[in-house]
Amino acid sequence: MWHCRVMLLMPDHLHAIIAVPREPGLKTTVTNWKKYLARVHHISWQRDFFDHRLRDHHEEQEKRSYILMTRCARGLCERAEDWPWIYEPKDRPPPNLQHDG
Repeated sequence: MWHCRVMLLMPDHLHAIIAVPREPGLKTTVTNWKKYLARVHHISWQRDFFDHRLRDHHEEQEKRSYILMTRCARGLCERAEDWPWIYEPKDRPPPNLQHDG
């Protein structure tokens, strides 16, 4: 099971901050999710994806700010709150993920 902190759909790509368990890992999780969406919703995805490990809270906040402002920066809307294709779950806290030291 994975936890989405924010997901923003753009016209030609998707931005997201997600936490996934070590097994099966990020590559398998994203690959399976993209296969499911391709099959059910007929979405054509690029073959791979770009990922970046967030090392601390400050880096997460920096990436989150970038994601949330990209729709305005690209001229897709004047105010960020006008963009409807965003998911920000507020109903549960993020999981307590452990990481190797």
